[in-house]
Amino acid sequence: MDPETMRGDSGIGGDVYWRRRMSLLIGVLVVVAVVAWACSSSGGPEKRSDAQVSPSPAPVTDPLLAGLRTLAMGTASPSPTPSPSKTPRARRAGEPCDDKDLVLHLQGEQEIYASGARPHFIVTVVNTGPVMCKADVGPRALEIRITSGEDRIWSTADCVSGPGTETRELQRGVPYVRTLDWNRRRSSGSCRADPPAALPGTYVVVARLGEHKSPKGVFHLR
Repeated sequence: MDPETMRGDSGIGGDVYWRRRMSLLIGVLVVVAVVAWACSSSGGPEKRSDAQVSPSPAPVTDPLLAGLRTLAMGTASPSPTPSPSKTPRARRAGEPCDDKDLVLHLQGEQEIYASGARPHFIVTVVNTGPVMCKADVGPRALEIRITSGEDRIWSTADCVSGPGTETRELQRGVPYVRTLDWNRRRSSGSCRADPPAALPGTYVVVARLGEHKSPKGVFHLR
């Protein structure tokens, strides 16, 4: 064929014409290769053949297929890393007592006290923790308070001489016991030398230690 007849009406040379045809053919082959790779990796059942299977040739690295594999791997969600569990620290003997390990109780000797008789109270603190701990049971930290209605009558925290602290070792399950006699007189922060006597009537006594508060004890003075 005469090369001049391949130019056509647009004036395109024969070599340009064949290069365009080759480019189109290569594009079709690339599409076919991608579709074939997707079908082969779909995980469907394989067909068996009675013919002898010839060994597969070494895989040829295709830039397009390699890019598709990289994109698929990049979109996979990473597995979450489990956070390590936190183990609570074991308590050591001799450390300050934890409030949650202490049990506070107050008991009055009787409900009615005759004229001139001093009310008598017993206060106990028990350590329920796993090991021995230390607690301040001084008159300020371990306070016994007596009230009558809204009137604050008396407290061990009033007029304390010295630091007012008393640290004790509390063994597990062994009660710390304090006994107290009230002289039936009022107390205040002014520390009067001759405080007035409490009047006959009904009174309430409560023990306090840190966040703990004992049940109320009610008694009467004659």
